[in-house]
Amino acid sequence: MSGSAIESPAPAPRESYGSVLRRLSAAQKPAARSAPAYSRFVNRRLGRYITAWAYLAHLTPNAVTAISAVWTFAAIVLLIVLPASWGLGIAVAVLLLVGYAFDSADGQLSRLTGRSSPAGEWLDHMVDATKVVSMPLALLVGFYLHRTVAVGWLVVPLVSAVVASVLFFGMILTEQLRRRTGAVPLAEDLPGRPSWLRAVLVLPMDYGVLCVSFVLLGWLPGFLVVYTLIVIATALFLLAAAARWFHELRGEGSPS
Repeated sequence: MSGSAIESPAPAPRESYGSVLRRLSAAQKPAARSAPAYSRFVNRRLGRYITAWAYLAHLTPNAVTAISAVWTFAAIVLLIVLPASWGLGIAVAVLLLVGYAFDSADGQLSRLTGRSSPAGEWLDHMVDATKVVSMPLALLVGFYLHRTVAVGWLVVPLVSAVVASVLFFGMILTEQLRRRTGAVPLAEDLPGRPSWLRAVLVLPMDYGVLCVSFVLLGWLPGFLVVYTLIVIATALFLLAAAARWFHELRGEGSPS
């Protein structure tokens, strides 16, 4: 029997890494004017590179969130099981920074693919809520188990756990109440051109700076000073932010 062979259509060309990066730039969610320097100018860019890779590897946003959690909680476990040293500090800092970059990538991948979902947002927030509390507590437990520092210093990571937890909850709750009441965010919380001065001034509250500070675990006196200053600065920021949020939301509701 004679006949001509049916030609199958040629497969669509695979999108290049550079092309995905260009599309990501267009789909990028603007950062708030008040975003700290490392998170805005370094971590978001690293997250963009990871997002392009994840997109070409056909990963889902939830898978990227899971990868972020693996890197982050590996660092947290090391803080418990190993005594303070230069090697531990470098390993913890690298693991946390990689986890932070993947944490930025999951949201960017959601916007790029249009696969954002309440479940994905929930998973991302649950991982973040767990890490901000478990990291200082892991540091506390590690210091205690290995008798690394005087007992009085254990108060610092304990305070850090409380401050980090309340700050994270406050940010999430304020965002949800703004949506419910239709409140307009304050100018510094809106996207737009960054204030370089503000971005530098809020560096002590930058999660990326906290990650880098663990490098100093090999020089404990220096680490304790830097870590304590970060905790104090974050606590002061929390007090100022809480007063600002309350004043903003009070203006949207009934006088009390």
